[in-house]
Amino acid sequence: MIDRLRIPTFETLPKDLPVFPLSGAMLLPGGHMPLNVFEPRYLNMIEDALKGSRLIGMIQPITERDEHLLPDGTKLYEIGCAGRITQFGETEDGRYLIVLDGLIRFRVEEELGAVDGYRRVRPDFSPYIHDFNIDDTINDEQIDDRDRLLLAMTRYFDLNGITADTDEIAESSDQDLITTLAMSCPLDPGEKQALLECATTFQRGELLTSMLEIAAYASESLSSDVRQ
Repeated sequence: MIDRLRIPTFETLPKDLPVFPLSGAMLLPGGHMPLNVFEPRYLNMIEDALKGSRLIGMIQPITERDEHLLPDGTKLYEIGCAGRITQFGETEDGRYLIVLDGLIRFRVEEELGAVDGYRRVRPDFSPYIHDFNIDDTINDEQIDDRDRLLLAMTRYFDLNGITADTDEIAESSDQDLITTLAMSCPLDPGEKQALLECATTFQRGELLTSMLEIAAYASESLSSDVRQ
């Protein structure tokens, strides 16, 4: 029997990576992203990934919000995140329902030729080797003011009509809290990209807190103007 390596290591990461350009969809190391895949080119991509490393790069386009309108060659951000397909299902109408587990960020070194309609890049994983060793006990990975983040989250949720189990969120680790909020909050694509590119969880937590506070303040100001 062949002993296959199912969990990638830094040394076994692929030299070329299929990418899924999707505005506003940001995957982080340690995060979990469900995807409903129905376009033929991305169905091809999923099938090819399942035959190989099971890795797909999530990356945002810079200019176009609607992925279905993306022309070939639309410029991509330089930084994305590779995720591994950990759950897979197929619907009766031919869609694929998958879950990607965020593994490691990458910098686009070069875009390669498309295969079966989907885009590929040559990724440089080396700047993000520490993504393999996310440890919430390391000092520089802690949130400086967790209570401030939770307060900003609660205000943001209330003002935007977002329903969530805040008690369960509050009990999560710093790493999981920041990752879940950064990925799930409906922030601007540029803000999502800034969160992705933060060097540490500490920095991401600080930036996310500020973003939620600013968004909540803007919503409160707009509501006040409307009432007047």
